[in-house]
Amino acid sequence: MDAARTPQRIDYLLRKADYVNWHRQQSNRQILRSQQGFSEVESSRPKACRGCANYHGISYGYSRERRTALICGFHPFGWDGSDCPDWESIRD
Repeated sequence: MDAARTPQRIDYLLRKADYVNWHRQQSNRQILRSQQGFSEVESSRPKACRGCANYHGISYGYSRERRTALICGFHPFGWDGSDCPDWESIRD
């Protein structure tokens, strides 16, 4: 089996193609929103986490039904209140 056809390489190429398709869909949605007057899109980041250096926000899981978002290491499901005690400013 040559190096171009290894299962890891094929998996990488499929994931890359899925990402390209997803990104194209997101771009098209953003264009449609701006054309319809939805220029102010609500952020998916919880209000208590905006501007926090500890924010992670990536979803983990293999299926949509079992996928879980990890908000941060201190509060995996996010902070319910308005002021998180572990909030830390993003350093540039």
